[in-house]
Amino acid sequence: MAETPDLQVYDLGHLGLVAGILDRIGLVSLVDRRVGPRPGEKVSTGVALKAAVLNALGFLSSPLYLFGHFWEGKPTEWLLGKGITPDLLNDDRMGRMLDSLYAVGVTELFLEVAKEAHRAFAFPVRALHVDTTSFHVHGRYEGTGEEEAIRLVRGYSRDHRPDLRQWVMGLVCADTGGIP
Repeated sequence: MAETPDLQVYDLGHLGLVAGILDRIGLVSLVDRRVGPRPGEKVSTGVALKAAVLNALGFLSSPLYLFGHFWEGKPTEWLLGKGITPDLLNDDRMGRMLDSLYAVGVTELFLEVAKEAHRAFAFPVRALHVDTTSFHVHGRYEGTGEEEAIRLVRGYSRDHRPDLRQWVMGLVCADTGGIP
């Protein structure tokens, strides 16, 4: 009787395609060059951002403390890199990633990523399409005395939760191919 190979099957959905696009853009290395390494980190800021982008395309309504659950049953090493496991993608790591991105300037970093995307995928751009969405957040957010990077305020809630603070995320896409 022939020996059956040990196979593992994963449902990637769109994640493999998006991970490949982020790799072609060079997102991880670009972010890691700008932010620099942190002593003892197992997941770089660039890898954490890549994980956040992939997560944002399918697990939107979950709180940050459930971030690692999104990755259970997914081939994290294949999508994010050798040695990356779901337990390393926790809310603490994601919070440090957000802090690091803020420290280097998110607007400037976004522009660098957009330039690299245009270099990697040379496509004509005649017009840009913009869309926004809002997310509600739970918890208590007190000012630190410094200028706030993100203002969490009450306002119109698409989730019908006017009692919760929220933030808005925008996406800009090119008219040719819908490339962000």
